[in-house]
Amino acid sequence: MDLSPSKPLFRVAALYRFARLDGHEELRAPLAAFCCARGIKGTLLLAPEGINGTVAGTAEAICELVAHLQALPGLDGLDVKYSHAVDMPFHRMKVRLKREIVTMGVEGIDPAMSAGTYVEPSEWNALISDPDTVVIDTRNAYEVSLGSFRGALDPQTASFRQFPGWVDEHRANLEGRKVAMFCTGGIRCEKATAYVKALGIDEVFHLKGGILKYLEEVPHAESLWQGECFVFDERVSVSHGLEEGEAELCRACRRPLTSQDRQSPHYVAGVSCPHCHDERSDADRDRYAERHRQVELARKRGAAAHIGS
Repeated sequence: MDLSPSKPLFRVAALYRFARLDGHEELRAPLAAFCCARGIKGTLLLAPEGINGTVAGTAEAICELVAHLQALPGLDGLDVKYSHAVDMPFHRMKVRLKREIVTMGVEGIDPAMSAGTYVEPSEWNALISDPDTVVIDTRNAYEVSLGSFRGALDPQTASFRQFPGWVDEHRANLEGRKVAMFCTGGIRCEKATAYVKALGIDEVFHLKGGILKYLEEVPHAESLWQGECFVFDERVSVSHGLEEGEAELCRACRRPLTSQDRQSPHYVAGVSCPHCHDERSDADRDRYAERHRQVELARKRGAAAHIGS
């Protein structure tokens, strides 16, 4: 990794807070202006149930944003995980209004009041090594494909909306046991634990700070994590110590690709991968190839930053 003075690091902040956020619509424009004035890029979601997002900028700018958010009514105690990137991992700044900050689609679930028990990263290994514990990865299948905890169940969901249905189908296997859930940064499993507890299952736990906090704090030699962790920015994945991983993104279908995926004869940079080759037509691939050619030309001219702007 190039850490020379000519290549300054960007601070990346993954943040969320479940809280009653009255008048969240009125926060959108001022928050966008605050971020843009400081060169911050990324996405923030605002909903009646709170805030969620990942943003990047200089260390000073991110510090100012976090302090600004924590000063807003209801957002003190904001959950923030920090990492870094050599290049700006986002193309633009977006502040969006949503019905939920993480979409499950189930009415009446309030993680602020009824989430499961937090488990610190330092205590997570002991919990998931207990044979009486059911360990569930609450992320989607394309995220799990890059890595997960040893022995964790993969619900193979395409979206978080499918997770309640999976739980309902497997409820009998969860009752009377400890249920430990995890996700990237903690937000999805916090809502997932609230749903499971609403079904009457009492011993429900979730990894505090998510996989990101675990990879940051737990030494590699002691880790039960296998593979890399998918992140929703241009880094694509991170590994232990939150170092940038080796995964790349298929620009045709947006799925993450391992080094093995990139050895497939169906992999063509910017055009196709083994996951989407049979889902796309020749006309689609021709269009992607031309787009990729334009991207490469822009990069060679030093103008790649215009993409997505």
